[in-house]
Amino acid sequence: MHKIRELGIHKIRHVIVIMQENRSFDSYFGTFPGADGIPAGVCLPDPLKGGCRRPWADHYDSNAEFPHGEASFRADYDGGKMDGFVAEADTHLCPPNPAPCHPDVMGYHTGRDIPNYWAYARHFVLQDHFFEAPGSGSLPAHLYEVSAWSANCNSRVASCRASDMPNERLPNRRTPFAWTDITWLLHKYGVSWGYYLDHGAVTVSLGNSKGVSVHWNPLPGFTDVHHDHQLGNLHLLTLFYKQAKAGTLPKVSWIAPDFRDSEHPRALISTGQAYVTRIINAVMRGPDWKSCAIFLTWDDWGGFYDHVKPPRVDGQGFGVRVPALLISPYARKGYVDHQVLSSDAYLKFIEDDFLNGARLNPLTDGRPDPRPVVREAMAILGNIFYDFNFNQPPRPPMILKPCPATTLIPPPQPGCRDHTALNTSTWGDS
Repeated sequence: MHKIRELGIHKIRHVIVIMQENRSFDSYFGTFPGADGIPAGVCLPDPLKGGCRRPWADHYDSNAEFPHGEASFRADYDGGKMDGFVAEADTHLCPPNPAPCHPDVMGYHTGRDIPNYWAYARHFVLQDHFFEAPGSGSLPAHLYEVSAWSANCNSRVASCRASDMPNERLPNRRTPFAWTDITWLLHKYGVSWGYYLDHGAVTVSLGNSKGVSVHWNPLPGFTDVHHDHQLGNLHLLTLFYKQAKAGTLPKVSWIAPDFRDSEHPRALISTGQAYVTRIINAVMRGPDWKSCAIFLTWDDWGGFYDHVKPPRVDGQGFGVRVPALLISPYARKGYVDHQVLSSDAYLKFIEDDFLNGARLNPLTDGRPDPRPVVREAMAILGNIFYDFNFNQPPRPPMILKPCPATTLIPPPQPGCRDHTALNTSTWGDS
């Protein structure tokens, strides 16, 4: 830790985590130069229709939703062969529908479809072995994002047991997460934080209403957030924009999208890219840019194909590989990081930068819980610190158009606005 301090980690005074929805690494960066991308000749078995299905360039702005819970992860993983994606999509989406069924799990988007994301990768850091922390859907992924664990509990912390299908936060079950999340340590050490909600918060399954799904907004369900009286740190995203402009960002920020901005199928990719670009532009235009690290990733693979077998580090993960980028004035330029990473590495970086290397460890963090492992301390987990060059002068901003020209079909709506009907009532494992 002393060496990391000497090498400049504390030049980063603001960490911003942007988590989008439901894309595998191969589906967004499978053809990116220098990355561990889609292998030549791959063809996945299709038991429903016979033969096999090959990857193909998918330029559609809206994709279908595919199963991506714990059972679907096991099916896609298929004992490490990574060949169950087509069969799993067929099984859940096709029968008994008599119409032609062509799941696009093997589709991938090109750099001309998502030019801003590829521009960030070319100019900053692309992490091509970044895995979803659990092997499951959105709720456990977002629990790992802030706590490095997912579990089922009754009202007592000692009752918590690891689970990749945890109980949701509901009106009659407001605080199901009794274990310790990172805000416990941030509060303990006096480190400012904010969790920013795109158009506010909603409960699950509210059709086309604006607001962040309960799956993507877990902190109100943690007992320690209530005990520490920290619910006031959850804000509308509009406040983040004001703080970015004024240079008053907290030390740690998490940003969660609403349905339309999330890229969660069937939401438009162009709309999600525009939303993310506007956030990054706001940071780059503000006075805090020179001391920021922006971590951009996607919560889970959404059922889309990825060829890399995830390491099995414990009973819950890792899950399928997802896209991830580091954007910072101190980021190495045009670097593809091959380290094994997950959202656990975000917590590790936050802990090293702001908490003197403290960990979410039930033996040392002052709030015991029964988690079986300390994810940030695993030997296999890489360190995002090595994606920075703190000896270089801080690089200037790279302001991008939120709605660039793309090859997406159909063309994006003016301003990349999404007016597609979104049946969010089906997003039970979103």
